[in-house]
Amino acid sequence: MTHPQPLIGKHLAEDVMHGVRAALAAWASAEPPFAPHLVSVLASSDPASAVYVESKARRARKLGVGFSVRDLGAQATQAELHAVLQQLSQDPTVHGVMLELPLAPHLDAEEALLQVAHQKDIEGLTPANLALIAAGRESEALLPPTPRSVRFLLRSAVGFSPKADDLRGLRVAIIGPGRTVGRPLTFMLNNRGATVTLCNEHTRDLSSVLQGVDAVVVAVGRAGLLRPEHVQPHHIVIDAGINVKEGGGVQGDAQADLPVRAQTPVPGGVGPLTSALMYQNLVRAVKLQRGEAVE
Repeated sequence: MTHPQPLIGKHLAEDVMHGVRAALAAWASAEPPFAPHLVSVLASSDPASAVYVESKARRARKLGVGFSVRDLGAQATQAELHAVLQQLSQDPTVHGVMLELPLAPHLDAEEALLQVAHQKDIEGLTPANLALIAAGRESEALLPPTPRSVRFLLRSAVGFSPKADDLRGLRVAIIGPGRTVGRPLTFMLNNRGATVTLCNEHTRDLSSVLQGVDAVVVAVGRAGLLRPEHVQPHHIVIDAGINVKEGGGVQGDAQADLPVRAQTPVPGGVGPLTSALMYQNLVRAVKLQRGEAVE
C-alpha cells in the first residue's frame, strides 16, 4: 500500500513565528519599548484548561509577551464573568483576551464571548469575528487559528504559496460543521475561491460524496471516523480532530496512513501551526487596535 505524503505543520509554523518574532523585536526596540499583553480567563475546575494555560504562559514568556491569568474559579457567576471580560476589553494595556473553554457547567460560553471585544479576540471565537468572516470581510477580523492552519496546509499540499491569497477551483469537503473549525472554515475557504461541501454525522453514503473532491478536512472529535473505504488515492486529508487515547497521547479523526495522496499526522500536523497562528493573531490584534493596516 502507498503511504501518504505527511503534511507536517512545523516548517510552516516556523515561518509564521519568524514574522511574529520580527514584529515583537521591532516593538521591543521602539521608543518607548512596547510588549503586547495577553490575558487568559478561567472560570471552571477543568484540570486540562489549567495545564493548557500554563503551556501558553511558558511560550509567552519565551517570546517576551506579557501574560496574565484571571482565574475566577468554578463558582463564578455569569455576571462576574461578564464584568471581567468587559473590563479587559476596555483596558488599553490588554491586547489579547482568551476565554478558556470549557467553562463551568452553569456558565453560558456564547453569552460570555459576546463580552469580548472582537479586536482582542485572538482565538477568533466571538460572534463578531465569525460574522465578519461570513461577510467576506476577513481583513477586519481576527480569524480562528485552527481553520487558518487548515487553509495554510491545503495551500502547501496543492503547491500554492502559503502567502497566496486564493484557492480558486479547489474542491474541499469538510466533515464536521462545528463552531470552532467547520463553520468558520467553510466561509474562509469560500472567501478564497474554493468549492466547499459541508458534511455532518447524518450525511449518507459518505464515500460517494467525497469521491469527486480534491481534499477532505475532518473535524468531528471522533477517533477513526475517516476510514480507507471513504477516501480516494488523489485526496488530501487534513485532520483537525483531537481525541485522547486511553493510556495517554492523542489521535485524530482519520485513521493513520490512509491510501491517499497526502495526510496530516496527529499530533504534528494542524496543531503546531495553530499555536503559531494564535501569536500571529496577537500581532494582528495590536495593529487593528492601533488602526493600522493588516493583510
